Amino acid sequence: MSLTQELADLKAHVLENFPKEVTDQFADSIEQLNASGIVDGAPKVDQQIKDFSLPNASGQQRRLEDLRASGPVVIVFYRGGWCPYCNLELRAYQQQLPQLTAAGARLVAITPELPDNSLSTIEKNELEFEVLSDVGAEYAKQLGLAFSLPEQLRPIYAELGGDLEKFNGAGQFDLPIPATLVIDTDGTIAFSHVDPDYTTRANPEDVLAVVQNLAPAEAQHA
Repeated sequence: MSLTQELADLKAHVLENFPKEVTDQFADSIEQLNASGIVDGAPKVDQQIKDFSLPNASGQQRRLEDLRASGPVVIVFYRGGWCPYCNLELRAYQQQLPQLTAAGARLVAITPELPDNSLSTIEKNELEFEVLSDVGAEYAKQLGLAFSLPEQLRPIYAELGGDLEKFNGAGQFDLPIPATLVIDTDGTIAFSHVDPDYTTRANPEDVLAVVQNLAPAEAQHA
């Protein structure tokens, strides 16, 4: 089953089983985020991306400049391990990891969760790629991807298992818009999928096709 179908099935389940007043608030928050024009300032294809230095789940720093030195880098921004849509996405990219690696790419996920919590996400989803902690969503802010979860949604999220202060730190309510970027070796953005609707994500197969077009022929047939 494709990631798109899995996400659609999950969304249908939520709409069917959650109180309407809750799902209406979810929908309203997505509409407000769309209306804010946040996507207008998000990373675009052919732009140069800002490099990062972020810790992985073990506390080791990873620099985008180093990661892209040997091939394209696929970056997946996700909200947190508490988000079921994000977990579906991460598992889908794990399934695509051998093909991405064979094409010469590196795959990393970026989350505002603290390293200990990102480690839990790695273990829960059996991920074999690195998850980097963007505490305070500071890097996401630099890229124009961050927003603050509306106050009226915070207790609802907490009740559903998404207590952001527990996962991200005290007073931390900033989240990234779910986004997927492919970065070429020179730092140019070759692919960008940014959507304020957190129930939709880029298809890993589409991302793989972009990477294969960037990668040297010998990497594609490795």
